[in-house]
Amino acid sequence: MGFALSTSWNAFRYSSANDMLFEIKELGIDKIELSFNITPAMLESIKEAVKSAEIQVTSIHNYCPIPEGMKRQEALPDCYSVASLNEDERKSAVKFAKRSIDTAVELEANAVVLHCGRVEIPDKTRELIGLFDMGLKGTPEFESLRNQLIREREALSQAHFEQAIRSLEELNSYAMRKLVALGVETRFYHREIPSLEEVGLILEHFKNSSIYYWHDTGHAQLMENLGIAKHREYLERYSARMFGMHLHDISGCFDHQAPPKGGVDFAMVKQFARKEMIKVLEIHHPATAQEIKQSIEYLTRTFNGLA
Repeated sequence: MGFALSTSWNAFRYSSANDMLFEIKELGIDKIELSFNITPAMLESIKEAVKSAEIQVTSIHNYCPIPEGMKRQEALPDCYSVASLNEDERKSAVKFAKRSIDTAVELEANAVVLHCGRVEIPDKTRELIGLFDMGLKGTPEFESLRNQLIREREALSQAHFEQAIRSLEELNSYAMRKLVALGVETRFYHREIPSLEEVGLILEHFKNSSIYYWHDTGHAQLMENLGIAKHREYLERYSARMFGMHLHDISGCFDHQAPPKGGVDFAMVKQFARKEMIKVLEIHHPATAQEIKQSIEYLTRTFNGLA
């Protein structure tokens, strides 16, 4: 299948989709994942590029296009939470996720990548990262904060997780009719859904459905770096239901870097890959075009025929 590149690398630098796509094609890349910061006007141009076979869209990152009434900077994947206890917000999240599924159908993409909302608590992940960056991992201060973060999430997670399941039931029914896969993605912030264990609960609930696991290498490695979950365990538990991957590196807790600039063991990740899986480089600015090319060369060697 080859590697796709997420437009999260360069979409914010352009208001014109044609200019955005030109820069990507100059790298020799003809497969993309549409990121969550695509405007309706940009989407129309991308549709034309797909029709003329200039580009192939492998996957869509929810929400795409951006929800109406929002600026690009506001339209993050978590601007509406499918796990919200506020029913109006939850319904808006489902509404715009269905629109992303429609986008996938229009562009002949096979999957939509989903964030599944969050537990509404003050998130201490960044605070924990601050201690990590100071070299304090393993100290009583670090362990105390990590354990507090985990306890606070566990105490309030059930109601939000049930809302996420409700939303996924609606989205799964819609996606099954549209023949689009939904990829539940590994998350960065610990308060977000799903945790390592919640991935399994979701997949068990949605057997023989359109819902799959979507592995994010940087996020899974962050969970390991912070002592919350092991990167390999995500893959050992869920690779059988894995539809795709976001491939990016992480140095300490700074993710979305161009491989192999960080600490992700991509040879280990390769052990769980299959050729038919969607594999997306989700590398962010300020990575250069040359670094993108080097990453593709490195990952092509590492995946050794599975790309």
